Amino acid sequence: MNPLSGALEAWLPEAVDRIRAIRPEPRIEHVGRVARVGDGIATITGLPNVRAEEMLSFASGVLGMALMLDAESTGCILFGDSSRIGAGDTVHGTGAVVRVPVGEALLGRVLDSVGRPLDDEPPPEAERLDPVEREAPAVIDRDLVSEPLLTGLLVIDSMFTIGRGQRELIIGDRATGKTAIAVDAVINQRHSDVICIYVAIGQKSSDTRQVIEAVRTHGAPERCIFVVAAADSAPGLQWLAPFAGMTMAEYFRDRGRDVLVVIDDLSKHAAVHRELALLLREPPGREAYPGDIFYLHARLLERAAKLGQGRGGGSITALPIAETQAGNLSAYIPTNLISITDGQIVLDAKLFYEGQKPAVDVGRSVSRIGGKAQPASLREVSASLRLDYAQFLEIEVFTRFGAMVDERTRKAIEHGRHIRAALQQTRYAPLPLAVEVVLLLALSRGALDTVPLAAMTDLQAGLRTALEPRLRPVFDRLDAGAALTEADRAALLQAMQELAAKIAAGAAPP
Repeated sequence: MNPLSGALEAWLPEAVDRIRAIRPEPRIEHVGRVARVGDGIATITGLPNVRAEEMLSFASGVLGMALMLDAESTGCILFGDSSRIGAGDTVHGTGAVVRVPVGEALLGRVLDSVGRPLDDEPPPEAERLDPVEREAPAVIDRDLVSEPLLTGLLVIDSMFTIGRGQRELIIGDRATGKTAIAVDAVINQRHSDVICIYVAIGQKSSDTRQVIEAVRTHGAPERCIFVVAAADSAPGLQWLAPFAGMTMAEYFRDRGRDVLVVIDDLSKHAAVHRELALLLREPPGREAYPGDIFYLHARLLERAAKLGQGRGGGSITALPIAETQAGNLSAYIPTNLISITDGQIVLDAKLFYEGQKPAVDVGRSVSRIGGKAQPASLREVSASLRLDYAQFLEIEVFTRFGAMVDERTRKAIEHGRHIRAALQQTRYAPLPLAVEVVLLLALSRGALDTVPLAAMTDLQAGLRTALEPRLRPVFDRLDAGAALTEADRAALLQAMQELAAKIAAGAAPP
């Protein structure tokens, strides 16, 4: 016997037994070669059995996904730095689809599109890895959208209520407050049980950092996940980001919880998809977008839904954001997204520059769920709001020409101006449901028409502090979603009339 072998058996008997138990067997590996690489994509030869959307591993450790399959080559998008890959490098097919981590450990974290940490913390201990591409719930598995997801923004909650499980598009020109609306909606969930996922696609790092800091300061970051694919990230990571965010949301939805997913924004996602498709030599269509651009966003947003009780009753509410050019809603991507979603909040640049924030265009915005998900108290006091506001806007146009108006018209204009002032809100200050109901009740009865317009914003902010001590039971019931009783309506209206009279007489707003 070899002395060395005898010594090993004496000192490491278990190791020797394991080595002897090994039975070498042949193994097939799918290995290809990089033909071309650059601009976030790679063309690979020698992988005839690769499947669509299969994860590929390069010799340098960079990962990619097979996106386009030809008879002799495979088009792959990269999830890392393409400079680390060169022509001739080996590529291995993994046989698995792209997956991202999911679980409770992701809450409060800032991650990239494949679940790697971006917040200088250790990688999250995920419960498991789920595929980024999953089928949308079947129609029979869905339930009616009937529960509200309140944004805390009076103009939206009163006229374009969003329900849990709805897909509401936020659309407008650049720098008109689209992200601000979505962030306020996230912040307003600090008093609810909704989990929020914010997906940033192609945004500047400074803008994304501002959003994260706003949620950490004013919201509930312990119930939020931030999926970030910045403008300097690989195009493949930007392409993957919304699908990763939706997969993370589905983990909580399948456990009966409600999730809000903000996708900021799908215009940049469409541009990345066009870039990758053209580099992979797919035939271009309208505005150079590939023919599958509608299907790309449809299969993503269809995953947002309210599930029936048989599936746990959870929901995913999607707030995708899209950017227009010069207010053109008839462009290719805006029309696609409008047709996919259940309504749109349209922001107008002219209103924004006039100081009306949020700059919601009431005439062109719509929610196709709307009243079905609106709290009963809010639905009652806002029934005539949109009509009154629309009539005011029409009358105001004529009065700009200096036409003489009668007393009735003058009162209607003054009432409309107070409605417009009440609909203005500052950032990061969403209103509780009870305050929205009280404001709208007072507006509908004309109780605020004597308040100076400059004092309306301060009145909004201090309303609860001024009235809650004497009307706490009423506020508590309204916050719980109860309907207004006659006694509640009379007590609130009297308190608002007294408060408005004090402010009109020169008292400082609360």
